[in-house]
Amino acid sequence: MTIDQVVTDFMASAVQNEWILPEDRIYLTNRLLELLDKKDYDLSLPASKNREEPLVLLDRLVEFAVNTEVIEDLTAERDILSAKIMDLFTPLPSVINHRFWTLYEDQPKKATDYFYRLSTMNDYVKTRDIARNIEFTYDSAYGPLEITINLSKPEKDPKQIALARKQQTTTSYPACALCIQNEGYAGHLHHAPRTNHRVIRMQLNNEVWGFQYSPYAYYNEHAIFLSEEHRPMNVDKVALGNLLDIVTQFPHYFVGSNAGLPIVGGSILSHDHYQGGRYEFPMAKMDVERTFTIDRYPKVSAGIVKWPMSVIRLRSSDKKQLLDAAGYVMDSWADYTDEEAMVYAYTDGEPHNAVTPIARRRGDEYELDMVLRNNLTTEEFPDGLYHPHPDVQHIKKENIGLIEVMGLAILPPRLETELKEVERFLLDEPADVAEYHRPWADRLKKTQTPITKENVRGIIQEGVGAVFQRVLEDAGVYKRTEEGKAAFWRFVETLGIQKESENKHVSIK
Repeated sequence: MTIDQVVTDFMASAVQNEWILPEDRIYLTNRLLELLDKKDYDLSLPASKNREEPLVLLDRLVEFAVNTEVIEDLTAERDILSAKIMDLFTPLPSVINHRFWTLYEDQPKKATDYFYRLSTMNDYVKTRDIARNIEFTYDSAYGPLEITINLSKPEKDPKQIALARKQQTTTSYPACALCIQNEGYAGHLHHAPRTNHRVIRMQLNNEVWGFQYSPYAYYNEHAIFLSEEHRPMNVDKVALGNLLDIVTQFPHYFVGSNAGLPIVGGSILSHDHYQGGRYEFPMAKMDVERTFTIDRYPKVSAGIVKWPMSVIRLRSSDKKQLLDAAGYVMDSWADYTDEEAMVYAYTDGEPHNAVTPIARRRGDEYELDMVLRNNLTTEEFPDGLYHPHPDVQHIKKENIGLIEVMGLAILPPRLETELKEVERFLLDEPADVAEYHRPWADRLKKTQTPITKENVRGIIQEGVGAVFQRVLEDAGVYKRTEEGKAAFWRFVETLGIQKESENKHVSIK
């Protein structure tokens, strides 16, 4: 297929898919030819009857640019050109925002449906890369856990890494990957291209915030809500109010925040932001196992969730009272110390207690899960006492953030090849098993018999799932033991409680 045919088919698809109007076809064809540094073009070619998918045609356009040395054969250069091409078919931010809020007046879901379709259509949400992820579930003691081996983000090739080291950049614009100034930014070796990126503007607490989707989504309609101002994460009562305001505006979405402290926080603490989307995580499906009420907030029901991490769930149709109750729990936890349970609010003036909050709607009611976190380190556990312990770090060593807290493991791409070696080892084939996997692989081999080519992958996935359950248990402040449950209840008791009935329904003053 000639490049002229590719251009013709690509433009025909753009019109057919209503990315552009027919009147704009000539203009945008010329803009595309300019990006390809192509001076002529055969107008006589008809569009192919059985055209390739638009993103396949996009790949062909980029490959032409590489072959003709318009761009260098680097992943970054390919991504930059690809984003520039798709930007031709993406409306201006003002147009998208107007369309979004017009649809919103009819129904919020129509607005997000529109914006999500656009974000996948223009290849900002990398659906093809996301499809490469390895996904499976594990039936844990707390219900099904979800496991993803993340293969969506392409690894940088050695040539690009070497070139990036030589071309050190001193620019501080945009200040970080989440800043709203990324919208339309061309990118370079040190910064991902965002030419085709668009952000919806919205109001939260009399401030301008942005709403976008994650390019490498971990779940359905993985959304990011980000402050217009570049400022550090601050998970306080204002943040709780913002979460409730977001699910008020988008009742079909959940939204949550990472804790604001290292180790128990997310990977980006430098920019105030939340994550949400149209998805129900395993933790959201779990019931409370011990209930209580708060006297000063009588319209709020509360309970401890049956989950490996320490979760207090608050629910009410009274938004203000729910916010006040959540702020009360958060502030109480921030200053709480229980030496017997190895919970310290401060050491040497450094705070350790934090909360990972998650908000959602249940019909007319609001629901807030308050996940208690602590980032204390010890000589035995220098990575964190409530962090994956060394014996499970061969599977998951990274911070346990918002998404993992809710029961979805995001595991590193190295596991794709490493687990294949474990598979060979279990089948008594020559294998190069990483040393840190050896004890685990030995246990799998001893406890699972007979192992065959038909069941070996399932055995390994069960093993990985069991490790993730342990990861969550390690990250839980209060363990699922009688001692742990009693210690959790001591925190509740310090708030001031009155026992009301034999079913453990209590009242907090």
